[in-house]
Amino acid sequence: MRTELLINGEWRKAASGRRLDVVNPATEETLAAVESAGAEDVDAGVAAARACFESDAWQQLAGRKRGALLHRAADLLEQRAKEFADVETRQNGKPLFESKIDVAQTVEVFRYYAGWADKIGGEVRPVEAGDLVFTERVPVGVVGAIVPWNFPLNLAGWKLAPALAAGCTVVLKPAPETPLTALMLGELLGEAGFPAGSVNVVPGDGPTTGAALVRHPGVDKIAFTGSTATGKQVMRDAADTVKRVTLELGGKSPNVIFADADLKAAVRGAQTGIFYGKGEVCAAGSRLLVERSVHDQVVDELVQRARKLTIGDPFDKTTRLGALVSKRQHEKVLSYIAAGRREANLLVGGNAAKVNGKGFYVEATVFADAKPGASIVEEEIFGPVLAVIPFDDLEEGVRLANRSMYGLAAGVWTKDIQKAFTVARRLRAGTVWINTYNLYDAAAPFGGFKASGFGRDLGREALDGYTDTRTIWVGLRG
Repeated sequence: MRTELLINGEWRKAASGRRLDVVNPATEETLAAVESAGAEDVDAGVAAARACFESDAWQQLAGRKRGALLHRAADLLEQRAKEFADVETRQNGKPLFESKIDVAQTVEVFRYYAGWADKIGGEVRPVEAGDLVFTERVPVGVVGAIVPWNFPLNLAGWKLAPALAAGCTVVLKPAPETPLTALMLGELLGEAGFPAGSVNVVPGDGPTTGAALVRHPGVDKIAFTGSTATGKQVMRDAADTVKRVTLELGGKSPNVIFADADLKAAVRGAQTGIFYGKGEVCAAGSRLLVERSVHDQVVDELVQRARKLTIGDPFDKTTRLGALVSKRQHEKVLSYIAAGRREANLLVGGNAAKVNGKGFYVEATVFADAKPGASIVEEEIFGPVLAVIPFDDLEEGVRLANRSMYGLAAGVWTKDIQKAFTVARRLRAGTVWINTYNLYDAAAPFGGFKASGFGRDLGREALDGYTDTRTIWVGLRG
């Protein structure tokens, strides 16, 4: 397992000599000590990406050839899926079955954008003068991609695949807690045939490595996924160099269950919405809004299901709740639970847990009678903690759902198709799931409204963030 920086196709030590300990959150054991990039290393990564981008070899690498390389990368990742899933679970703490899903989805993302690589084009625009006017979509240049620790491999793929398909080169900064699969992915892309400098990986922390990347004048665009607070700082730091920014930020997503829903399916969806990924999911359905006439029934069933979620070794097939990613995150989640005990009625969970005396585990936790304004209702916890809120009618349900500074995702459960569409169109969220929750596809754009950010990952729309439009005007009137 490589632990150095990957710059210009070479493995390098950090100039400062600093290293980051990567800790297995399930065992509290150190997995590796990874080189931590400073400003000098970021500068080298950006220089390598710029030199590659401006090279004849890269400029002459047609979209179809880039697509073939992306297909090759997808094949290699699929062949090494077990290895990647194993490392992802060790560094993140999620159950192995979830890591396998992450790897498979990343393979599909690379294949999807492989298909787009030779289809990014412009169009002829009719103009009054009768001249020939057409547009080209050209790569924006060097991309700084900053990804979080909850889906380290998956979200790296969400940035890298469309950027490379569009013809950009990339400097990738993974989260300090989970850099290992990013380094593996960078190496794999080189094996697939991407030239040196096209993908550079610089692990490090936010204040040092991330800030240096965002502020760097040689970076043309920042693609960031992370907290809203950090996203605001990214915008401030990017402003001085007027670089393009896309932000996929936090969420406090409402999952709305109406009385006429298939309640068994809705409860299963509510469980998946908050407890999949240990609740460390930006789109987690952490606010469950339930129509009052079925509130008690839904809550009783959900509590029963929460009690059955097995905490255990992430490599055990029966485990459904792994360890939170770090001691810091563990303490943060427990502090919110302590606040929730004062603000609402704790129905199940609420405790830290250990497996063989180790690990940053938290029980599946459900609060009822949560009131608007409470911290567990308003703030993103990023853990397996659910706040249940009753409502009386459609108008109140929509009002409570939209009562948030966030707008990343939402869910609607009802058998009434007219109600489903009416509510979905009134919810201020970038993704609204109807009678399902937490589903993703490479073709479906994902991103937020309001404080959940702007720009989109996935789908055709992601390519807009990695391309500029050039207008070419040909005078034909002599």
